[in-house]
Amino acid sequence: MTDLARLVREIAAEMAGIPERGEVASYIAPLAAVDPSRFGLCVVTAEGEVHLAGDALEPFSIQSISKVFALTQALGKVGEALWQRVGREPSGTAFNSIVQLEREQGIPRNPFINAGALVVADVNLAGHAPRVAIGELLRFVRHLADDDGIAIDEPVARAEQATGFRNIALANYMKAFGNIRHPPELTLGVYFHQCAIAMNCLQLAMAGRYLMHGGLLQPGGARIVSSRRARRINALMLTCGHYDASGDFAFRVGLPGKSGVGGGILAIAPGRASIAVWSPGLNANGNSQIGTLALERLAEATGWSVFGAA
Repeated sequence: MTDLARLVREIAAEMAGIPERGEVASYIAPLAAVDPSRFGLCVVTAEGEVHLAGDALEPFSIQSISKVFALTQALGKVGEALWQRVGREPSGTAFNSIVQLEREQGIPRNPFINAGALVVADVNLAGHAPRVAIGELLRFVRHLADDDGIAIDEPVARAEQATGFRNIALANYMKAFGNIRHPPELTLGVYFHQCAIAMNCLQLAMAGRYLMHGGLLQPGGARIVSSRRARRINALMLTCGHYDASGDFAFRVGLPGKSGVGGGILAIAPGRASIAVWSPGLNANGNSQIGTLALERLAEATGWSVFGAA
């Protein structure tokens, strides 16, 4: 049996010694200022054990990882009707690409690219003021993590707004096709603020437990989503959670995962563990370079890949 506590410590020690750590996201000033040497790892097992290493209690901007929770919320609001406005296929293009939208008449490929997440934010806005919609999402994430200390990093949100020209273009382009129903600036307000949620690895791994437990917050606990919906969210994370590097992540790690340009990754071993890793340096595809390697090591050592043990 794997000594998980020791394995987590060993992985953190190995990652600390790797010199090539990728590049931090330079287009958002608060993210550009983060030390690329930081690394945190948290594994929460199905039995409720918690294993931490490195900077696992240091908050970071979860960025696109928030799309998992926003998607869960939107599916709770409109159910399967969401898929009339957002696809379920890998994009094969960059997370902020506008190219496919023209060819596909304003329907984003999946809910994890930026265009798809903007449609999800539009669903969650549901006629409310943006502050109401983002407050609802924040309360949901706090509930999942069982931690009321989770908050929005307002400087990051302002920086998102100031530099989000491509997202603004995406929202307006989809508005022209009728796939953004609210004024684009309101939908964008929800999206920029959800990306600015700050969490540490422990909070993030705790928040992912419902995807480990087939939709339950914990065994015998509250049901967040049906087991069918949890399975499908995991499937989307596996096929679309790392943008145009989703295939490589599945090949190397073999777990459903969602990355963010803040350097975080949430990964799920269904029935076994919810895992959060953070290393702010990104690879060419915008995913955490060291975080991906750490998850590869973890999956190899534990045999948790959904495709079977190595």
